[in-house]
Amino acid sequence: MAKYKRILLKLSGESLMGSQQYGIDQQRLSDYAEEIADIVKGGTQVGIVIGGGNIFRGLSGAAKGFDRVKGDQMGMLATVINSLALNSALNNAGVKSKVLTAIRMEPIGEYYSKDKAVELLSKGEVVIISAGTSNPYFTTDTASALRGIEIEADVMLKGTRVDGIYSADPEKDPDATRFETISFDEIYAKGLKIMDLTATTLCKENDLPILVFNMDQKGNLKRVMKGESLGTIVHN
Repeated sequence: MAKYKRILLKLSGESLMGSQQYGIDQQRLSDYAEEIADIVKGGTQVGIVIGGGNIFRGLSGAAKGFDRVKGDQMGMLATVINSLALNSALNNAGVKSKVLTAIRMEPIGEYYSKDKAVELLSKGEVVIISAGTSNPYFTTDTASALRGIEIEADVMLKGTRVDGIYSADPEKDPDATRFETISFDEIYAKGLKIMDLTATTLCKENDLPILVFNMDQKGNLKRVMKGESLGTIVHN
């Protein structure tokens, strides 16, 4: 039995680059699709939000002279590109999936609504929710928190390149220690930046736990679903 019945999986756009400097690494995309397909076939309902940093990041664009609103809108479109790529890879892996967009852009994707997302999840289809919240100044972490709450997920899984939350940057501080569990209040008190404050607060106020784990280690997603002690759980 899977530990969680319904999850919201947050993937970073940068992770899709693999060893590349830009864009989508086909092998990494295929690996992710196989991992997700594995847990879907085991009965888990999966909603996904992907970032767009491998293609364009609004904040970086603003630093280079782009209008912030326009930059964030470009970033939203980048998430749609990544979502379509994952949709195709999941279909190739034998799993039905659908891209929903927070901005109307039929026929690229159907316009997002909670009812539509829950209906698809209940049928065993993977729902990939793209275009962020549709608003500038909100990150895809915030979009993940919002969508996770809306679809009534049991947990938000934040797939990263590190194996959890540390007391300091483990690449810079050899004495950094990993937390197995940590409360939202401790996150605030220690000034740990696992996500932006808006996303963290949304999860805290709506009692949506977050599990931060290394998605790039093959097999980790299935291990999480089996309930193995992996990564760091953030809770109230």
